[in-house]
Amino acid sequence: MDRLRDMEIFVQVADHGGFAAAARALGLSPPAATRAVANLEARLGLRLLVRTTRSLRLTEAGARFLGDCRRLLADLAEAEEAAAGSHAAPRGLVRVTAPVLFGRMFVAPIVGAFLDRYPEVSCQSLFLDRVVDLIDEGLDVAIRIGDLPESTLTAVRVGSVRPVTVAAPSYLAANGTPEEPEALARHRLIHASPMQAGPEWRYLRDGQPVGVRGAPRLSTNTNDSALALAVEGWGVARLLSYQVAADVAAGRLVAVLEDVALPALPVQVVHPEGRRVARKTRAFVDLAVERLRAEPALAAER
Repeated sequence: MDRLRDMEIFVQVADHGGFAAAARALGLSPPAATRAVANLEARLGLRLLVRTTRSLRLTEAGARFLGDCRRLLADLAEAEEAAAGSHAAPRGLVRVTAPVLFGRMFVAPIVGAFLDRYPEVSCQSLFLDRVVDLIDEGLDVAIRIGDLPESTLTAVRVGSVRPVTVAAPSYLAANGTPEEPEALARHRLIHASPMQAGPEWRYLRDGQPVGVRGAPRLSTNTNDSALALAVEGWGVARLLSYQVAADVAAGRLVAVLEDVALPALPVQVVHPEGRRVARKTRAFVDLAVERLRAEPALAAER
C-alpha cells in the first residue's frame, strides 16, 4: 500500500475507534488495516495509537498527525475535483456538525434533501452541544450559534436567535409572573447546561448587563429535556427562541422578562476556507444557507 492509502486507513481507524470497523468501512480485512497503521508508525518512528484488548486511543503525536492527514487528504480530494472539471457532480463524504436540538429540527431535513439531490454523496451528522474543531476532527461544515472568534474559517450568516425565558401558563398562574430578573430567585428554575455554562442567567437593563445567580432546583444536560419540563409546568426555563417558538405560538409556553432580554445571536454556516472549497462542501453550504434563511424561527429581532 502506498503512503496516502496508509494515511487514509489511519484516519478511518481513528474515526471508527477500531481496526475491525474501519476495515469494514473500507472493504479491507482487519489485518490489512493493522498493517497500514504499523507501516506509518515504522516510517515515522513513533506510536500513533495505544491499543488494549478493550479500547484504542490516539497518542499525543497520533492526534497531531491525524489532523495533518485530514488536511492532506482533503487537499488531494480538492485537487482531484478541480481536475475532473467544474461540471462534475459532487461526490464523497460530507461531515456536518450542529447543536443537538438545532440539528434535529433544521439540519437533519437539509441532510436528507442534500442526499436526495446528489446520489454520489454520503453524509455523517455530528449533533453535539459543544463547539467542535472542524480541522482537528475532519469536519466539513458546522452550524454555529453566537459570535465567532477570529479564525481562518468562512462564515455565512443565515439568521438570528435570542435567549428567551419561558414558563407554562399553569405554572405562572400558580406561582406568579416574574416582572424583573431578581424575582426569579423565588421561582423553580430549570437549568439547561448546553444553554449556559453556569447557573447565572443574564439580562440587559438600561443597556447594562444584569446577572441572576439562582440555585436551580433542576439541572439537565439537554435543551429538549428542559423544554419538556417547562411545557409540563414544572418551572421556569431559559432557552433560545427557535427552541420554544412552536410552544409559545401554541400557547403551551409564555415568554417572560422580554423587556430585559439579551440581544439576538447570529446563526452562521461555517466551513474551512482553504484554497478551494470542495464541490461537495460548497453544494451542502449552498443548500443549507438557502433552507435556513427561509426558516421563520431563525428571524429573531432585538
